[in-house]
Amino acid sequence: MWAHKPWVGRWYPADVRAGTELSLYARLCNAVEGNTTWYAEPSADTVQRWLEQTPEDFRFAFKLPRTVTHDRRLQDVADPVRSFLNRIEPLGDRVGPVQIQLPPAFGPGGFDVLAAFIRRLPLDWSWAIELRHAGWFDGSLEHQHLDELLQERNITRVVLDTRPLYAVPSGSEASIEERGNKPKLPIVLDAVGPHPIIRVIGEDRAEGTLAGLMTWVPLVADWVRAGKEPYLFVHQPENIDSPGIARQVYEAIRLELPDLEPLPEPEPVDRVEQPALFD
Repeated sequence: MWAHKPWVGRWYPADVRAGTELSLYARLCNAVEGNTTWYAEPSADTVQRWLEQTPEDFRFAFKLPRTVTHDRRLQDVADPVRSFLNRIEPLGDRVGPVQIQLPPAFGPGGFDVLAAFIRRLPLDWSWAIELRHAGWFDGSLEHQHLDELLQERNITRVVLDTRPLYAVPSGSEASIEERGNKPKLPIVLDAVGPHPIIRVIGEDRAEGTLAGLMTWVPLVADWVRAGKEPYLFVHQPENIDSPGIARQVYEAIRLELPDLEPLPEPEPVDRVEQPALFD
């Protein structure tokens, strides 16, 4: 997300005008998940505003609308998928991997449906799939066959890293809710594809979340060296410190990759409290 009230006066100027938050976010970070598209296909005017508020090197990792993944469960979805792709196409190279987030109940019993869907995806787009059913992580034949298919089609298997969230007792209602929404799953890296996506779900404390993200820095740097375009996203139960944490992790990656371009300087804010990169 890029519009979050607690960020006003912390990461965004206090006088930020509603509807312009994305332009400020794009000066903090160079990619966003774009979860808004999961709820509904955006209007053409909205897509145009997104284009105008972001630089050419910014990337959106949009999610397919829930109509495709949750309501129709990947069946009879050719029209809504094509409609969605047509709608975001004006963003051009700003569109990164399009994410297919499946519901937790979608397990290996739906392998044939999932495989048929994957084989119909147009290969001129980048794709990523997020699986939440434990049956896709147990080394079963379905797990193996799916990974083989994803590798064949150059589709990324999203890594959902909830270890920081579960490493400490829940300290807030938000973290309790987060545990109910984000399952504790193994880390599977066999099919990360050319555009690895790591979603790190943190805890309430910025330092604990940052520590979880830092474990990914060496691997992300290796992926960049190998010519991949990795995406590393951070999410906290209340997302108070996430933009600052993301920037600090990016700087840690730049220590590994000195030629990596720095992030833009953010819009000045009267008072921004940022967690320390190193204790």
